[in-house]
Amino acid sequence: MLLQFKKSLKINEYGSYRPKPASWNSSEQDVDCCSWDGVECNETTGHVIKLDLSNSGLHGTMISGNSLFHLVHLKWLNLAHNCFNSSEIPSAIKNLSELSYLNLSGSSFSGQIPFEILELSKLVSLDLSKNRNGHPFLELQKPSLENLFEKLGNLKILDLGNVKIASPIPHNLVNLSNSLTFLSLSQCLLRGKIPSSLGNLTKLVHMDLSFNELSDKLPATIGNLNSLEVLDLSTNNFSSELPSSIGDLNFIDVLDLSSNGFSGELPASIGNIEPLEDLSVSRCSFSGQIPLSLSNLTRLTELDLSYNNFSGTMELDMLLSKLKDLDLLYLSSNKLSLLTKTTINTISKKLSYVGLRSCNITEFPGFLKNQDQLLMLDLSSNRIKGEVPGWVMNISVESLTVLNLSFNFLTGFHDQYPIVPSRSGYRFTLDLSSNNLQGPLPVPPIDTSNYLVSNNSLTGEIPTWICKLNSLMVLDLSYNNLSGNLPQCLGSFSPGLFILQLSKNKFSGSIPQTFFNGSLKMIDLSYNLLQGRIPRSLANCTTLEFLNLGNNQINDIFPSWLGTLPDLQVLILRANNFHGIIGNVKRACGFSKLRIIDLSNNEFVGKLPSNFFQCLNTMKVVNRSELSYMQGVVPNSVSIGSDGFDFLQGHIPSWLSNITNLESLDFSNNKLSGQIPQNLIELTFLGFFNVSHNNLTGSIPQGNQFTLFDNSSFDGNLGLCGKPLSRKCENDDSKLNENADVPDSKSSFALDWKMALIGYSSGLIVGVNLGLNFSTGIQEWFEEKILGRRSKRRRRKQRRRSRME
Repeated sequence: MLLQFKKSLKINEYGSYRPKPASWNSSEQDVDCCSWDGVECNETTGHVIKLDLSNSGLHGTMISGNSLFHLVHLKWLNLAHNCFNSSEIPSAIKNLSELSYLNLSGSSFSGQIPFEILELSKLVSLDLSKNRNGHPFLELQKPSLENLFEKLGNLKILDLGNVKIASPIPHNLVNLSNSLTFLSLSQCLLRGKIPSSLGNLTKLVHMDLSFNELSDKLPATIGNLNSLEVLDLSTNNFSSELPSSIGDLNFIDVLDLSSNGFSGELPASIGNIEPLEDLSVSRCSFSGQIPLSLSNLTRLTELDLSYNNFSGTMELDMLLSKLKDLDLLYLSSNKLSLLTKTTINTISKKLSYVGLRSCNITEFPGFLKNQDQLLMLDLSSNRIKGEVPGWVMNISVESLTVLNLSFNFLTGFHDQYPIVPSRSGYRFTLDLSSNNLQGPLPVPPIDTSNYLVSNNSLTGEIPTWICKLNSLMVLDLSYNNLSGNLPQCLGSFSPGLFILQLSKNKFSGSIPQTFFNGSLKMIDLSYNLLQGRIPRSLANCTTLEFLNLGNNQINDIFPSWLGTLPDLQVLILRANNFHGIIGNVKRACGFSKLRIIDLSNNEFVGKLPSNFFQCLNTMKVVNRSELSYMQGVVPNSVSIGSDGFDFLQGHIPSWLSNITNLESLDFSNNKLSGQIPQNLIELTFLGFFNVSHNNLTGSIPQGNQFTLFDNSSFDGNLGLCGKPLSRKCENDDSKLNENADVPDSKSSFALDWKMALIGYSSGLIVGVNLGLNFSTGIQEWFEEKILGRRSKRRRRKQRRRSRME
């Protein structure tokens, strides 16, 4: 049967790695399968009782007829980390009624977990976690979590992470009070309150309820879980104050309460938990001061109190002198004032992560002087002035991956070359943005991946060494006084570059002609003195989503060839010397994903072709979840507007009702005439509407969002009537408006070409609110993704569960 099972699936072998079933061989007579890799048999009966095929490269569909389910004496089955092609867990699983251990985690199962799994009453360990991985959810709804707690009363280990449960935690989990030691229900869409009966699970060693929608306050009975070593309640909707009984968890070494709505003071009783090694309460609403009792936690290796409302003055050196084992210290973004001595070093332990963002620090902390193993240092948004001392640039030269000194008052560096360019090979993020830096660009290490120096007073040209930074992913030199020509290498020097931000400088000459980068998502060269034509090589940037060349001196015709870029969502060409006509679209629709286009303040002539609008399908999205921009950031508004700088003429087109996500419509101070189309009441997302000071006539549409708009939205149109205006409409006015011959989607919007489809200060806007906070975004990305704080916890979790098994 084992050989039949092997034949039913494909086995992927990678290099020298040889999966267990690959060694199974039937060529010899009297084959003893009990000696095969991953197979264990009962010594007396010879029946296969254990099958461990985890990480075996198995690939295929699992069905009830598979010979695996004929191994009815199995007590232990591990198929974790294979690929079963989104198969449902076969109902034939009930045949394996002797199972005490079942692990199907990370193997691409999907669909509803079958009722038959409830017949495995001898199960002690059940792991169905991590089965999403780009596939549909594995679901536990019919049967429910309540059914599972009722039928599988012997469970010691239960891991349903990433299984869609979408229900409250049932009260009958008390059925497992005599057995359960490990519980993980992370990312299960759990909702509602935690039942007070949770406090009866006194044998629990590990509980993970993170990334759910659990709400209300924690029950005080949580203090009864006096065997807990790990408690992770992060990323839920818990509110109110944290119960002081949390300090009764005497054996806990990992406590993560981050990303919740906890308020009030952090209970001083937490300082009673002597074994605590990892404490994270970041991104809550804790406030008053940080309890002094935290200094009693002498075993702490990770302390994260960032993004709260902690206040008062703290002597950082005193805290560090007691917490000598700290590896991670995050106090960022509170209301603290940290006092630190510049000459006395009070900590001997080598820190890896230090986050002191927005802590009212006025000088570089002295305890950093002997730190040579730092991976991340964040001193941003403080009040540090003057030059960066030489010793700061020498710390952790070989290990540092993130250095964030942004939003301070730094003027320069003690040395000409602030950072030694010989490093360990790790990619490096340097953020010096929003300071008072002067002179030429500071020289970063050769392996820099994110170089951010925007909002300074840097001068001179872009130096030639920029072309050697072939690991760059983000280059942001915007809002400086840089000048000269752009290096020709900018379009191709780093294959991984995805953001090129050079706006608000004084760059001149032409745009580099060679763009061969297949990773670029954003190019912003706006507000410079660039001339010439748009380089045709931009068509090679097939992943480009955002292109802003506005406010330059570019002299070209409309670059219709950019319509071939499959992902282009934002195109801004405003305030240049573009000229000529657009003309009708003669081929298949280009610009298929365009959401924002700005052509204002140029020299275009002619009429806007209606079939151009018909191609803009992404502006007609109905399902809000379909909207995405810049790697998954969901836009939060769609707006149309004109402030009258280039006066619009003609009628308001009725096809605007097709832009169903429209939230803002502003045509004020123009020369529009005719009626307001009645079908605009279909714009149910519309929250702002202003057509004041035009030449509009007829009745104002009534119903839906239009009941929200007051007189100011319609002022200055003597021919308008109906609510909210005091002038009542005559019957013929209403009929006229209903049957008005307003332009529809098949006609041209006859406006001067100096109007725009999107503009900052003028023109028609069809777009989304955008915002990229490079400093915060990259910092969090490195903290969670690159530096892998949570991966450390996962390893702890795995080791702890292995001990239990």
